[in-house]
Amino acid sequence: MKNTGTLKVNTPTDREIVMTRVFDAPRRMVFDAFSKPELLKRWFGPWGWCLVVCDVDLRVGGGFRFVMRGPDGREMGMRGVYREIVAPERSVHMESFDDYPGESQVTAVFAEQRGKTTLTATVLYPSKEVRDAVIKSGMEHGAAESYDKLAELLASPEAGSTEKASG
Repeated sequence: MKNTGTLKVNTPTDREIVMTRVFDAPRRMVFDAFSKPELLKRWFGPWGWCLVVCDVDLRVGGGFRFVMRGPDGREMGMRGVYREIVAPERSVHMESFDDYPGESQVTAVFAEQRGKTTLTATVLYPSKEVRDAVIKSGMEHGAAESYDKLAELLASPEAGSTEKASG
C-alpha cells in the first residue's frame, strides 16, 4: 500500500525529512497514542506488522524500546532516548534502528485547532546519505500506513474512553 495522500512528506534540507498528518482528534489523544504502550501496540507499524516489544519510560533522559514483527516473522527493533517532553505539545527524542547505522533526532509537534491535531514530525539525520537511505527503504509508505492505523484507532470508541481516563 502506498501513501494515500493523508501524509505530507518534505525534505527541506539535505539531512531532514518532515512528515505532516492531520488527525481528527484532540492533541491530548494523539500525544497519548504516541506515548502510552497500551495504545502504541494497537497502531504502531505498517499493516501486517505488530509491536511485540513496547517499553516506554516517558521522561527526559528516559527512553523507549520497540520491536516490530512482520507478517513473515521478520523483526525490526528500534530504541531511543527522550531529550524534551512538553505534553501534549511537543517531544524530542533520539532514535536508532537495530539494523541501520546512525542515530536521528525526531521532533514531534502536536498542534490542535478546532478539535483536530496536526502532527509535524521532523527527523534530522546525521548525513544526507543516511537520510536518502531511509527514503529508499520505503519509510514514507510505512509511516503513512502506520498513521492510517492511528487515525482508525483515534476514531474508535475505545480511544475516547482512554482520553477521558487520562484527563
